[in-house]
Formats: sequence, structure tokens, C-alpha cells
Amino acid sequence: MGLMASLIRRKIRVAPFKIGPDFIDPGHHTRITGVVSRNLDGWMLSKSYNMKLVKKAFPKADIVVAEGVMGLFDGYDGKTEAGSTAQMAKWLGFPVLLVVDAKSMARSVAALVSGFERFDPELEFAGVIFNNIGSPRHLAYLKEALYGHVHMPCLGGIPREDKITIPERHLGLVTRDEHLLPSETIKALADLVDENINVEKLLTSLSPIDLSPGKDNNIRADNLNVRIGVARDKAFCFYYQDNIDILRSFGAEIFYFSPIKDEKLPDDLDGLYFGGGYPELFAKQLYGNKKLRKAILEKSRQAMPIYGECGGFMYLCKKIFLKNGDSWEMTGCFPFETQMFERLKSLGYREITLGSSCFFGEKGLKIRGHEFHYSEIREPLKEDKIKKIYEIADRMGQNRILEGFLKKRTLGSYIHIHLGSRPDAARNLVKVCAEYQAERINKSQRRIFT
Repeated sequence: MGLMASLIRRKIRVAPFKIGPDFIDPGHHTRITGVVSRNLDGWMLSKSYNMKLVKKAFPKADIVVAEGVMGLFDGYDGKTEAGSTAQMAKWLGFPVLLVVDAKSMARSVAALVSGFERFDPELEFAGVIFNNIGSPRHLAYLKEALYGHVHMPCLGGIPREDKITIPERHLGLVTRDEHLLPSETIKALADLVDENINVEKLLTSLSPIDLSPGKDNNIRADNLNVRIGVARDKAFCFYYQDNIDILRSFGAEIFYFSPIKDEKLPDDLDGLYFGGGYPELFAKQLYGNKKLRKAILEKSRQAMPIYGECGGFMYLCKKIFLKNGDSWEMTGCFPFETQMFERLKSLGYREITLGSSCFFGEKGLKIRGHEFHYSEIREPLKEDKIKKIYEIADRMGQNRILEGFLKKRTLGSYIHIHLGSRPDAARNLVKVCAEYQAERINKSQRRIFT
């Protein structure tokens, strides 16, 4: 974030990206750069899809900055580079700027950096930056340790600075929707980088790469124009921008609304999409908006296509139980109760195979995504009208319990899917929304005729 702020200060147009499935970091990138930050992912998305994303962004930018995921070589599993920052750097031909936490480290830092440099000879390094250094003398010691052992240049060191922080909670940093970075913080980030990192040396070391726009191979739906409502506020803010854009490419017009504040849905909707977020933190406000909860339940009963994932799925359930024992009623589209816990309940990449047809497609269709939540369903399934249609494989390839709960055209799951892994699933959803639109219009016309 500091590097992006420093580049923007230099009037350099930045195309920001986040490697991995994280929802929160891209929001902060967007705030700093003024450009929508998108996710790159080597496991959920194909190499060609990732390359197309970057090429599409580059005509309006001078430089691409992609924040990595976890450690440089960490990804899908311990055997392969799938899903790692290293894999993405090689796919795109990007050099790596290695950031090393040097707090309480001395000469051992040379062994650490040398190991990263030699682990994969195909990687190119732009340099190393030390983080959390104690003093200029500490930085000089670290540079001295690298001499003769490491080829990549040291571009500086960031001192410990407790004043520049972003609040955190159980799912990571607080989101941009709740904590909009003030201009003073962005300036402080840029100052911190400019005063301690040799940004000019970094920029002059970068070689131009060919990122001319590629051919757009998206298959677009013909003559469809549907209206999809997307829940967007502090409670529901985990969305891949690509999911929204892919839906639009197939004929969906998007209407944002707030389940916290809006007492009615946007007019004439043909579908609803509830992304992840923090419904547990805003459960009282969500409960208090009874008119909207009732309207959503009614749409579910009318067989409107409704999709909810993770936090959105929890909102579509009957009730949320908080860690302190309090409980709050939600929409009741599903008869489940969900319970929050202190510890993580599930984390990792998931591949979904449809066990039966739904608005995403026919039986056997595969979609990739990930799971990350601190809650689970309290009670076992009791209603025979609800189907479990997801067959889920985790990163070990092991099949897990069936999930993906379907009632009429309401589908909910704890898994966040990326439609870029299967764009035709978005096309299918838009088609089913068009079918519902026709049903809705016919019903309205019959009422007028009567």
C-alpha cells in the first residue's frame, strides 16, 4: 500500500492487483490508487484468464503492482507452486520485490534471503526490502550480511512504526467499507516508503514487458437484459469485481442495495446476490430491518433466483447465534441456524461439482472457489424440500460432506465461488433470471387482464 501511494504521488498510473482469494486488500488498493483492484489466482483461475486480466488493465496504467499472498512460495499445497505468488510472477513475467521481516534478525537474514533467491532459478528478483528494522545501524548490518551471498539489491528498510496500522478482526483487516483510509494515513504511508526505500532505483531496474491487450474471448449471451440486486454495505462487502463484471457481460444490470439501511428492494428485480462479509457484526441492524427481510423471504418463495455465499448464506438462514449467546433472526429462506465460534471452522480452496442442476448449470459442472469462516450450521437438515447439490473436493482432493443448499431457486453455501473459473455458470444464472423475468411479467399481465 505504501509503494502504491508513493507511485501515485509521482503521478505514475498504477494498476493494482492482489494475488490469492483475499477480498479485503483489494479494497484498500482501490482507495489508494483510485483504480479497482482485482484478484489474480493460479489455482481458481487459468493462466490465460490471469494474463487477460492484467492486459485489460494495462492500457490505462504505467505500472502493475501485484501484492502477493502469504509467503512467496506458499499456495495450494506443499508439493506444487499452484496458487503461489511465485507461480503468478513467472506466468506474467513480473520481477519479485521480496519483503523480509527483519525484526530481531542479524546475519541469519543472509541465509534467509539467499534461500529465497536460489529456491527457484526461474524467478527474477527486483530486490529485497527489510521490514521492522530497529535503526539505520540495524539496516547497515543487514546489508553487510548480504554482501557476497546474495545477488538481489537491498532497496532499503522500513522502520517499526506503530502509528500506521489498520484495525484487524477475525477475518483479517477491517474492510474499506468500515475503515476508509484517511488521506493523512495514505500520505504517511507514501512518506514512509519515500524516506526509506530507493523507489527510483526500483523503477529504473524494471524492464518493459509486453502487455498489449489480448483478444476478448468472452462468449456473450444474446438479447438478455435482466436486473440483479447485489447486497452491498458494511455487512456484505466480499465480492470479486470479476464476478460482477462477468454477470454484466452476459446481460445483467446490477443494482446495489443495503440490507442494513434499505427498507425495500430495488424495483423489478430478476435475481438477488448476497456476497460474504460480516452479518454477525451487524446482526442487530439486519434483524431490525424487518421489511426488507420479509421482502427477501417472499421473493424466495416466489422462486426468484437468489444466491448467497458465506455471510450472505448466513443472512438467508433462519437465525444467527453470536459467540456471546445472543441470537438474531435473519430472512428465513433456509430453515438453518448458524453459530459463530472463536476459532476458524474452515479454510482453503474448494472445487465444486454440481450433483444436480441449478441456476449455475447442469449436473457435473465444476466451479472453483474458496472457504473461510468462523461459523457453522447449528442444526442438521430437517426439511426434505431442500437439496444438497454441491459435491466438494478440498485441496487434498478428498471429497467432503455435501453442501450447496437449494430450495426452489434459492441457493446458499459457505463457499465463495469465482465465476472466472467457469464463466458459463454466470451465463446460466442470467438465463434463469430471464426465465423468472418472463414469469414475473406474465403474472403481472394476467393480474391486469383479470
